[in-house]
Amino acid sequence: MTAAPSDADARAELVALVRRGIEWRVDAGRVLDAPATARHAAVLVLFGRLDGVPARAGGPVPADLDVLLQRRAATLGHHPGQVSFPGGGLEPGETAEQAAVREAVEETGLDPAGVEVLGTLADLALPVSNHRVTPVPAWWARPSAVAAVDHAETVDVFRVPVADLLDPANRAVVVHRRAGATVRTPAFEVAGILVWGFTAMVLDGLFDAVGWTRPWSHERVVVP
Repeated sequence: MTAAPSDADARAELVALVRRGIEWRVDAGRVLDAPATARHAAVLVLFGRLDGVPARAGGPVPADLDVLLQRRAATLGHHPGQVSFPGGGLEPGETAEQAAVREAVEETGLDPAGVEVLGTLADLALPVSNHRVTPVPAWWARPSAVAAVDHAETVDVFRVPVADLLDPANRAVVVHRRAGATVRTPAFEVAGILVWGFTAMVLDGLFDAVGWTRPWSHERVVVP
């Protein structure tokens, strides 16, 4: 009988992904209008056992493997009310890794001493705000308390079990217009939380690349 996957297995698979890199699948509309003036940002894609509550679903990852997400304030100019990773723009002299951790501390109050940065993945364009964004996978070796620090930016911070995100019953697509064309982008709907847009694209691409994705129907459409 095959042994159940462990947290150590999941971490090793993420490390291997960072080492070999990733090629994002993006639609033609995800091109920056002004790449020369695009701002560089980074997001922290933080995995680990964030609490003792297991996932509802089973699958190719440990039931206690989580990813840290937050909900943006509805008053923000870009991506209001959306679920996102912690992150933000790089300050002068910062690396993407440093910026991702700093922003996560500022937004969620986590203890950076417990965060093991695994590296970076290839940048993704975010045309609506003219950013190029570096996803920074990390492992929460020593979890700490988290909460929304500045409610003008973040209204909620929470963990989502990765196995529940991978559950085919929780997968869907969002259909919208971009650059004059109709595009279908991935989405996840878990316990009333809808993850779509940039964050869902990163999770979807990462899950595919690391080999965790379970077959799911691309016909289920959800509306943000």
